[in-house]
Amino acid sequence: MTFLYNIFISLLIFGMKVFSLFNDKTKKGVEGRKESLQKVKSVFSKSDKVIWMHAASLGEYEQGLPVLEQLKEKFPTHKILLTFFSPSGYENVVKKKNIADVVCYLPFDKKSYVKEFVSQFSVELFFTVRYDYWYNLLEELKNQGIKTYVISALFYDSQSFFTSYGKWFVKQLRKNIDWFFHQTHMSFALAKSVGLTQSSVTGDTRFDRVKQLRSRNNHVDFISNFIGDDKVVVFGSSWQAEEKIAEEVSLGNPYAKLIIAPHDLKRVQHLKQIFPDAILYSEINNSTKNFQSKILIIDSIGLLSKLYSYADVAVVGGGFHDAGLHNILEAATFGVPVIFGNHYRKNPEADELISVDGGRSFENAGLAADFVMFLINNEDALQAMSEKAEKFVTEKPNSTELIIKKILS
Repeated sequence: MTFLYNIFISLLIFGMKVFSLFNDKTKKGVEGRKESLQKVKSVFSKSDKVIWMHAASLGEYEQGLPVLEQLKEKFPTHKILLTFFSPSGYENVVKKKNIADVVCYLPFDKKSYVKEFVSQFSVELFFTVRYDYWYNLLEELKNQGIKTYVISALFYDSQSFFTSYGKWFVKQLRKNIDWFFHQTHMSFALAKSVGLTQSSVTGDTRFDRVKQLRSRNNHVDFISNFIGDDKVVVFGSSWQAEEKIAEEVSLGNPYAKLIIAPHDLKRVQHLKQIFPDAILYSEINNSTKNFQSKILIIDSIGLLSKLYSYADVAVVGGGFHDAGLHNILEAATFGVPVIFGNHYRKNPEADELISVDGGRSFENAGLAADFVMFLINNEDALQAMSEKAEKFVTEKPNSTELIIKKILS
């Protein structure tokens, strides 16, 4: 099976290189990996003690960050390495101020690549977030006696570990991972069922992260002026389905204000075609006094989590197709009812939020739009859902504290 895995990695590398000729995102990942080794060589020495966090993409980064920040506080002289698999995660983080000394792509999981990369510095501990496992890397870290953890681990029954051919993958995790910190009791039980007993349930670190959002300065210029005394719906990380919801709400309730922050800024021009009277955020300035439009399109990055603090209702993107539901907790933490599609298999927090009536999922945009308009027009129902959403986040345990305590024990 090890032989087949290495064949798979070689095919993956070849496939990504070919696909990069036609896809800009893949090209960024392939080209970026050529720089990873040089980046660590230029900053780290072999004597440097390094805390290494790996995240597949931006969502996993947000989950792991509270733990990384606490470890940095505990070990202020250690250096920090942050690696990504996905260009979307890497590009969002590398442009921002962060606590890492090096941010780079994880090398492809060939033994020779991994061995050369890891040999450039001394890893004090390594953790990956959620479920991004690269078996040659894990084996190399284990061979060097490095403590290895999985933060906010999430197992679900359709993973390869629970298939007839999954024994090899389970064996690699059993021998190479020191401890799994599970998000849910279901994940813990599934892991235990295949012999992965080195684990505990500590919850989802994203709750720790979003609780912190409440205490920071969430002011966004011009937003209060745009909203005025009206109800406002924030469409976060929107795709086509969420844009359809916005269209129906704008027609069905002309008194509500809509703020649309698309998942991809390339959709801004398309949004302007749908909403020709909408205002672009980048065009607002101090001389803007009249907000005649009821729709504001956010054509800047980095504002969404703050915008949720202004919302009466949030519609979060990704749940109406298989791209994956985006972060619903950033809205819920501000006591905002969250509306989303029903494709969220890898997001157990969505089921939890629905179960306490702090959020709702719908199978199509029309039904979702109807419910958004119901909330806007029914203050009691809106207030009840708002309180439940905020309580849902507030009552979650401090996952980061539990994880750090175990790592340092």
